[in-house]
Amino acid sequence: MKVTIWNEGRHEQINEIVANLYPRGIHGAIAEGLSEHGINARAATLDEPEHGLTQAVLDDTDVLIWWGHMAHNEVQDEIVNRVQQRVLAGMGLIVLHSGHFSKIFKRLMGTTCDLLWRVANEKERLWVVNPGHPIAQGLPRYFELEKEEMYGEYFDIPEPDELIFLSWFQGGEVFRSGCTFRRGLGKIFYFRPGHETFPTYYQPAIRQVIANSVRWAAPESGLVPFPAQNGQFPALEPTPGKDA
Repeated sequence: MKVTIWNEGRHEQINEIVANLYPRGIHGAIAEGLSEHGINARAATLDEPEHGLTQAVLDDTDVLIWWGHMAHNEVQDEIVNRVQQRVLAGMGLIVLHSGHFSKIFKRLMGTTCDLLWRVANEKERLWVVNPGHPIAQGLPRYFELEKEEMYGEYFDIPEPDELIFLSWFQGGEVFRSGCTFRRGLGKIFYFRPGHETFPTYYQPAIRQVIANSVRWAAPESGLVPFPAQNGQFPALEPTPGKDA
């Protein structure tokens, strides 16, 4: 399984707290967590040529993990188109935290993907509401993050195919924190936790979820998309009174 982690990599450059917390970048902490579960991953960042997501890289990626926050608008539309086509053709996509507002997630959802938020160092309790799902395997009934950013409803997304996690925050809000979708042949998982100034991606339960979701989102063998067809298609049955 070939996994690529995409990260803006900007907060680590300008915010001392983030730089100290994630000295190898947020993508480095995510890759470390995946390696604990036997999954190797490479990284790509915003400031690389073509944002590190060349056609060759994407063609060689089974699952793409996406973390973005402060520079969504800097992602070139050409790259968004490229990622979208790969998802439709079967590449899995894991969108983390503020990636809900990325161009690629909004494109695939077809909605604003807007929500309520508050950074207040609050406790987050994530309830497993679909315990039989592969993404929830190995987890307790709930797990907690002592400090996280609050995301609250209403979350403007299409009705998820499956809801895996529901968050409760200390301020009283709730949020659909683990949602799956299918687009074309591709599987998509949105997972809410991961504010850059908190050590979220070092938490064992978070690492378990991301590893589980990568395995779930990997392309299913044998699936081949239909070839593009833009022309007229002949009738399968002859029309009565006309030559076949």
